[in-house]
Amino acid sequence: MTAPVHPPLSYKDAGVDIDAGDALVDRIKPLAKKTLREGVLAGIGGFGALFEVPKKYQEPVLVSGTDGVGTKLKLAFEWNMHDTVGIDLVAMSVNDVLVQGAEPLFFLDYFACGKLDVETAAAVVGGIAKGCEESGCALIGGETAEMPGMYPPGEYDLAGFAVGAVEKSRILNGQAVAAGDVVLGLASHGVHSNGFSLVRKCIERAQAQGGLPATLDGLPFKEAVMRPTRLYVKPVLAALAAHPQDIHALAHITGGGLLDNIPRVLPEGLAARLHKGSWPQSELFAWLQATAGIDDVEMNRTFNNGIGMVVVVAAGAADAVAATLRTQGETVYRIGQIAPRDSGPAVTVG
Repeated sequence: MTAPVHPPLSYKDAGVDIDAGDALVDRIKPLAKKTLREGVLAGIGGFGALFEVPKKYQEPVLVSGTDGVGTKLKLAFEWNMHDTVGIDLVAMSVNDVLVQGAEPLFFLDYFACGKLDVETAAAVVGGIAKGCEESGCALIGGETAEMPGMYPPGEYDLAGFAVGAVEKSRILNGQAVAAGDVVLGLASHGVHSNGFSLVRKCIERAQAQGGLPATLDGLPFKEAVMRPTRLYVKPVLAALAAHPQDIHALAHITGGGLLDNIPRVLPEGLAARLHKGSWPQSELFAWLQATAGIDDVEMNRTFNNGIGMVVVVAAGAADAVAATLRTQGETVYRIGQIAPRDSGPAVTVG
């Protein structure tokens, strides 16, 4: 009996389009080129990217961070808004690296999907390149993975990885924080990239109860919700250079909000006492709180609630540091102070 004859199967027949991947690489290369900086020896296209630590460092310590964008991606898919989540991806890692006092040097990304749509992927990577450029961080490599059957049509996942450097003598580890220090808060650009599981529930509830607001904080509703994470790198590095002894700690306000992130940079026996009303609550956060029906404690543990980065400074230098940050474009609030900790929580807002 003659065996049945089947037509040959190609990788494209299996769902992987190598040509689409090559087309995406061609779209990425000029975007990555805009992010080149001192230290890049070999970037996009090789099996590995090469980077030389800048010679200005005497005792360089490498600081690394990795993160994703979370369920904010679900709204990107639903609303077909892909050009800002790449900025989120970069910001989540470079802002974390910055907290150690480090200058972000280079960034790698991972983009995974079921079927590669070049236009969507290019929009995402365009945001990644923009975030890197605004942070002075080189986009020198990454991975685009097309995996049929792993992701629903139109969906993808993102991960990012940043490496920075700091002089060993200038590492910020919170040990310099002392009672009496002032807590400065740098304004956020809205929700950033944490708390979106609750954001999505609020949207569902509002739609079921009559609809969504047309605008929040002067932006169309969807733009206000999807506004990308603020990149604090260049302003904070400028402040660190101008006030090297006065900035005692930094805290990136991500998952866990103000209440869980500030304690990560406080020495044992100290607490942060924040003053309610010392920074404004935006229309977006007011809408989220009202729609979810949650109290202030839950707001400050779930969201950044308007403060994306905390800067702990010596009391006598607080005004000067704040002035430097403002000249760099930051909106700065004096939101509290450091005090001895009793048996209560490490952070209170009252």
